[in-house]
Amino acid sequence: MPNIFRSEPSDYILEKAIAGERISPAEALELYEGADLLKVIAAAREMRNRRHDPSVVTYTMFRIVNYTTVCSVNCSFCSFHEPPGSSSGTVLSVEEVLEKMREAVSLGANQLFLQGGVNPEIPFDHYLTVLRRVKESFGPGIHIRAFSPVELMGMERQTGMPLRAVLRELKNAGMDSVPGAGAEILSDRLRSILSPEKGSVADWIRVMQTCHEEGLPGSANIVIGSNETVGEIIEHLRIVRELQDRTRGFLAFIPWTFQKQTMKFYVRNVSVQEYLKLVGTCRIFLDNIRHIEASILVLGRNTGSIALHSGADDISSVVIEENVLKSYGLDTEEKAQEFIRESGFKPVKRDLLYKTE
Repeated sequence: MPNIFRSEPSDYILEKAIAGERISPAEALELYEGADLLKVIAAAREMRNRRHDPSVVTYTMFRIVNYTTVCSVNCSFCSFHEPPGSSSGTVLSVEEVLEKMREAVSLGANQLFLQGGVNPEIPFDHYLTVLRRVKESFGPGIHIRAFSPVELMGMERQTGMPLRAVLRELKNAGMDSVPGAGAEILSDRLRSILSPEKGSVADWIRVMQTCHEEGLPGSANIVIGSNETVGEIIEHLRIVRELQDRTRGFLAFIPWTFQKQTMKFYVRNVSVQEYLKLVGTCRIFLDNIRHIEASILVLGRNTGSIALHSGADDISSVVIEENVLKSYGLDTEEKAQEFIRESGFKPVKRDLLYKTE
């Protein structure tokens, strides 16, 4: 790599990372706050290309099925949910879930992402029936990623069973992996503002660690663009890296930004430069997570394309149906392949476990 790191106080951190040494949270903070953006991008790209084929970007196809709009957790940033008892709240039947999956399979997807709210009116057996019926209807080749930590904690409370027992029941019924959703920013200060009923940082860590220990891998993410501090961003990354050191259960990490959905939730504008600095810092700091995804769904194509040259090696699209967020994603396989080619890479399809075809 060209020797471009010789003029700024933080350059030694980038040289250290490129040499294969782990950087500290304090050094990550220094990079995020003061390092030259282009140098961070160059270092992150170099590290990405050492771990992955420089010419390839991977993608996948899955169907998000929002199985209920009812949720007892009143997150300030969510406009999707209905409170328990609401006449307009919905719960999809098993047959409705199967029909959505049939549509997805016809479009080339073989992966299902079940995502909903914490709905105390849904019996635990309903989740098990949905999982079993999907596997019975479409075969073991269908991968089911399901249930964020807050949903799993809701099942734990509802059933009275230990979390491990809940996870084993779900896994036996057909659940293959878990999302890292619900992390937002792993700061109890900020969580008390954004979603005080959603659970603490310790709750999130406990659920994700238990999932990994029970053979349910998945992803993790960070969402910036509200009242978080840079220190809280780096603390979030530290928590994820230390958990990954213990479990090796995170297959990928996805940085993205909040969207304005409600009047009671403050959203600041995250510049393209800040998002790219975040992507690069994630690649450099999260040395034990193999894949960094560019969030085309939320950030759009232009920013996503640059992110692929800033440390990311994957796009999380193709997403077939998204109801919670305003989607800027790629809703067909052809569009995803075209986007990757236009960004200067060869598209390679993978599954939710990051295995390529």
